[in-house]
Amino acid sequence: MALRLYNTMGRKMEEFKPLVEGHAGFYGCGPTVYNYAHVGNLRAYVCWDILDKTLQFLGYEVKHVMNITDVGHLTDDGDNGEDKMKKSAAERHQSVLEVANFYTDAFMKDIDAMNIRHPDVICRATEHIDDMIELIKKIEAQGHTYMAGGNLYYDISTFPDYGKLANLNLDELKAGAGKRKVVVIDENKRNPGDFVLWFTKSKFEDQAMTWDSPWGRGYPGWHIECSAMSMKYLGKHFDIHTGGIDHVPVHHTNEIAQSEGSFDEAERAKGPWVDYWMHNEFLILEGGKMSKSSGNFITLQTSLPPERGFSLKDKGIAPLDYRFFLLNGHYRKQLVFSLEALESAKNGRAALNARVAKLLAKANGEEGLGLTRENFASILGKIDGETENLAKFREGLSNDLATPVAMAAMQKEAAGKGGVKAGTALAAILKMDSVLSLDVIKNAFDVLDEQALHSGAAVAGTSGAADAHAGDPEAAEIDALVAERTAAKKAKDFARADEIRNQLTARGVIIIDTPTGPTWKRG
Repeated sequence: MALRLYNTMGRKMEEFKPLVEGHAGFYGCGPTVYNYAHVGNLRAYVCWDILDKTLQFLGYEVKHVMNITDVGHLTDDGDNGEDKMKKSAAERHQSVLEVANFYTDAFMKDIDAMNIRHPDVICRATEHIDDMIELIKKIEAQGHTYMAGGNLYYDISTFPDYGKLANLNLDELKAGAGKRKVVVIDENKRNPGDFVLWFTKSKFEDQAMTWDSPWGRGYPGWHIECSAMSMKYLGKHFDIHTGGIDHVPVHHTNEIAQSEGSFDEAERAKGPWVDYWMHNEFLILEGGKMSKSSGNFITLQTSLPPERGFSLKDKGIAPLDYRFFLLNGHYRKQLVFSLEALESAKNGRAALNARVAKLLAKANGEEGLGLTRENFASILGKIDGETENLAKFREGLSNDLATPVAMAAMQKEAAGKGGVKAGTALAAILKMDSVLSLDVIKNAFDVLDEQALHSGAAVAGTSGAADAHAGDPEAAEIDALVAERTAAKKAKDFARADEIRNQLTARGVIIIDTPTGPTWKRG
């Protein structure tokens, strides 16, 4: 089945036809590293990780490029507000570069914890200033710029196709009306929608990072970095550009204008800058979109002061629980965040792991495969694994990355029904997990270990102990607290359940939720 993707440009499903057969190049807008990524931010990187791995699953050679914005990003996409990097540096009493490095490292730890493959190229804006300057020179040579008040602006009236991605009307934008709200603060602009390509000292007299340029010493506008770096690593024309739905009306619209605005007549004749535009929807709270300034700041792993927010880790939600939650929603649909939904996802992932554990035990016990943590990938990789569920999995992903369909196919395969041998089912699951990346087989070994630990049963491919709690003087008290937590959850008293979990965690006790009920162990 051919891969079909929803193209924001044209608002329709299209068959994916890459510029080079068998190869796929795509660029995804990366983080602005002035703060921790919140869980809403991280949804995008899971979405495009699925795109990356689906392309590989379907046999494409992939080149994925992502930027790191460490300079020039204002608090408003329309060239207004403060510089986010400078603002964060002042708050932390550090240099802008120190702030960028700190939050870049934190971001990388988050995506690693969620099993997100690192893009093939991760490029930092501050390391590509010369590329931006050279691109701006080409835009200027094509007659799209003007100087005003010391800054170099892009004149949107010189680009007839401006707004085609967002279905904006250029004549309305010139008048400051239309679908996109434009607030005129910069009196230097000829049109409200014009945007800065290069700032000089006239914008911020004490800007932290500046560079020499043909237009004066200053720094680049935000939009130019994505155009310059994507073309540097993928060429002047490439297959796919991804990002959040909020990038459509301004950032991606301006990227297209400046990128295609740099083309000469021969380059324009070759086609558009990007063939397929893909955008993920928001993760939302009951009060609306999640954002770093909303007061509802939720991180993946980093603990925060209560007045600022909290982390999923502090609530007992593992990074792969969150990935499981995200994959049960389609990337183009808004997803409502709640701790109740995350708790359900956690239990659902535990149940999936337990079903796969049964397949493991059966494959070793009845089929004699001898699967262990160290060899399961190599052994299962030699088994065909082409099952009806794997076909449905492939069909779902080929239909605009329909991860709910793919997840359902994995769940059905894990149920072990349909007359398929356990080894064959596990081989299919291994292929599915090359995209979904939930570590289900690895986690299934953990389930078997826990079962052996608590029951003393010898399970093929695992090791255990006869009685996990024998001789523990606090076992009875801990058992009672675990039972109370279970009752609290049934009564939907999640605050009390969290309180008990935190109390036990402080005592070095880890609660493990399984399909048959919670168990515990010492950390």
